[in-house]
Amino acid sequence: MIKVLIVDDEKPICDLIDINLTAAGYQCKTVQDGLQAIDLIERENFDLILLDVMLPGADGYDIMEYIRPLKVPVIFISAKHEVKDRVKGLRLGAEDYLVKPFDVVELVTRVEVVLRRFNKTQKLLQAGDVTVDVEARTVTKAGNPIVLTNKEYGLLVLFIRNKNVALFKETLYEKVWGDEYIADSRTLELHVQRLRKKMSWEHNLVAVYKVGYRLEI
Repeated sequence: MIKVLIVDDEKPICDLIDINLTAAGYQCKTVQDGLQAIDLIERENFDLILLDVMLPGADGYDIMEYIRPLKVPVIFISAKHEVKDRVKGLRLGAEDYLVKPFDVVELVTRVEVVLRRFNKTQKLLQAGDVTVDVEARTVTKAGNPIVLTNKEYGLLVLFIRNKNVALFKETLYEKVWGDEYIADSRTLELHVQRLRKKMSWEHNLVAVYKVGYRLEI
């Protein structure tokens, strides 16, 4: 399982990231102090580090200098939003820089992109008795194969990677169809209905009023 270290001095933010990345299938550890983060990095191996800039003990830029020789990918997550801050973080070797407040779906997507760049991807996704092998692009439910169209498969992966999170229709359409959502189109609704039926998720894949859909697992 891919291990992610979350370093942020605000515990609610650590918890928010932890909950969503754990739901997406990652193993997470959190720490709120810069020096404690360095101690943890010395003792354990991580596949990715999410790093705040403003930290007690040692700031994110100092920690980045320590991490760089280890060749572990880093995404900065900071309230420091000026161009000079983002440029500094990237020049120090970070793979990405995300400004607070951030959208959880965007965070999970950026994590996936960076991990793919380093050939570290989640090969198996799990949601209850459903297993998705993202390398083989196969889906099984209770051990039985499920045949999905490309768009149904794209929706399934997006829902599983964001379990228990309400996803906007616009987000689903953009991520799966790669286009802007048209309000009077029933394309998305029909695909969700078919996915519900194939996965027997009539009570799990729920509509969220004026938002979109949520997979409740």
